[in-house]
Amino acid sequence: MTRGAGALQTDAIVDRKRMADRGAPQLEAGRVGRPHGLDGSFYVTAPRPRLLVIGTSVSVAGRTVAIVRRAGTDRRPIVRLGGVEDRASAEAMRGEALAVEQREAPSLAEGEWWAHELEGLEVVDGERLLGTVSRLIELPSCEALEVLRERGEPVLVPMVRDAIRRVEVSEGRIEVNLDFLALPEEPGAGPERRREGRS
Repeated sequence: MTRGAGALQTDAIVDRKRMADRGAPQLEAGRVGRPHGLDGSFYVTAPRPRLLVIGTSVSVAGRTVAIVRRAGTDRRPIVRLGGVEDRASAEAMRGEALAVEQREAPSLAEGEWWAHELEGLEVVDGERLLGTVSRLIELPSCEALEVLRERGEPVLVPMVRDAIRRVEVSEGRIEVNLDFLALPEEPGAGPERRREGRS
């Protein structure tokens, strides 16, 4: 989840109706990391803390089980799953994804999105097209959109209010402030590139 003053909320929540309308897949809550202790508990890598709640059902390694223990911190959560009762069992799952059904996802404030909702959206400033979101990346101070451009290297757009004017998931676009971002021009590109296709 984003951190820092002025940051936009991203990796946490989108309202359930919008998720259902778009046919969202299962949400990855993280991956099984190294075991912690002898009781089957393990660290979760690349965690989404709000999905790692005691009682939540998660799919892992072809089965669905409930989270029965939650400890550690949001950055380094420790969980134990029902039926996983020793260190060897936890080690056997290491690297497996923990997936949560969308109906189990919490519903929170307006202005929050799941990462998969932002992937594939056009990034624009008015009629000027910057590129397409390929993924969300966690930086030390905030999260950032990795934007693929038609030419040149991908660029990072921080998810902060000075950079992001508006996120319109239903319209397939994110409006940004290119003056604030002060990005270098793509090789061979003119001063402006116009959007094509979507209106």
